[in-house]
Amino acid sequence: MVARNGSPPLFTEGMPESFDAFLLLSFGGPEGPDDVMPFLRNVTRGRDVPDDRLAVVAEQYERFGGRSPINDQCRALLSSLEFELHSHGIDLPMYWGNRNWTPLLADTVRQMTDDGVKRALVFVTSAFGTYSGCRQYREDLERARTTVGAGAPELVKLRLFYNHPGFLTPIAENVNAALERHRDPTRHDRAFDGDPSRHRLLFTAHSIPTAMAAGCEYEAQLRAAATEVVRLVDSPLAARWEIAFQSRSGPPQVPWLEPDVGDRIEELAGQGVEAVTVMPLGFISDHMEVLYDLDTLAAARAAEAGVGFERAATVGVDPRFVAMVRALIEERTKGATPVSIGSQPPWPNDCPVGHCPAPVRPTTGRPAGRP
Repeated sequence: MVARNGSPPLFTEGMPESFDAFLLLSFGGPEGPDDVMPFLRNVTRGRDVPDDRLAVVAEQYERFGGRSPINDQCRALLSSLEFELHSHGIDLPMYWGNRNWTPLLADTVRQMTDDGVKRALVFVTSAFGTYSGCRQYREDLERARTTVGAGAPELVKLRLFYNHPGFLTPIAENVNAALERHRDPTRHDRAFDGDPSRHRLLFTAHSIPTAMAAGCEYEAQLRAAATEVVRLVDSPLAARWEIAFQSRSGPPQVPWLEPDVGDRIEELAGQGVEAVTVMPLGFISDHMEVLYDLDTLAAARAAEAGVGFERAATVGVDPRFVAMVRALIEERTKGATPVSIGSQPPWPNDCPVGHCPAPVRPTTGRPAGRP
């Protein structure tokens, strides 16, 4: 990663700090059919997205009973973290808030205030640095504190973790497992013979507007993380890999990062590739954009193109990932040495000045984003 001034930001160890609570902060998702449209209106608030367009997106949720798995995954992560912290003598009350659906962040911060919390650490379920995945969450935290008013606790976001071994090591093992599944004749009519030249490993992440990408290190961080995963994967099938994007939204005239994973699968089929393994590197859990955009849409396009398709699992509540969150907490509370793997240093506790700014929409003057 290179900072805006061209030099790598160095992590400076500080003195242990005092905190009296932990907050898990995520995107949020509907928990039933009646929640879907209100949730989508929350996501697109201020962007003048008409309901008829939202209705198209709502159909994706209807395929899964109108319920996103993301809230259940947050509950599972919070439960695992509570056990992990308690097992290591870290006694912090645990809270959870979302950007776009209940429990909404402002409501959680109000509860924290009522409980007497003064200073809390915040873990955001986004590994990489973009406006929507980093700075916007910081803005969400400040907005929630302003909404609550006097007495709201200080909320301190934990650092980005895209190159932490607790994130990348389980990803590499999940990629290995997916590569092995290609050889299973019970899963594929034509079990892949293992020729690396006819296989491609595709790392995917949420596409963002190119204007947003120009102001952050998102693409560089994705490439650095993918490079380390490939180094850890014990298979010749990982030798040929690339990064593709998914879940694009927004007006078609606004350029977003490419290639789209489905388009790329079709292109690879035309080049003689017979099997693809897709790793959703930009996501920490198998939520809607994984289940629908990859397991449904991308898998269908692979089948139409005659390409074997396997999707590697995300980290979810892998014990090493849960331990990573505890390690990030200990960096702040105990002065523990930060770690990373690869050529890039650990991301600093405080993001560099000007990091991941919000790009401005030419027509509205509002930040560009999703969907």
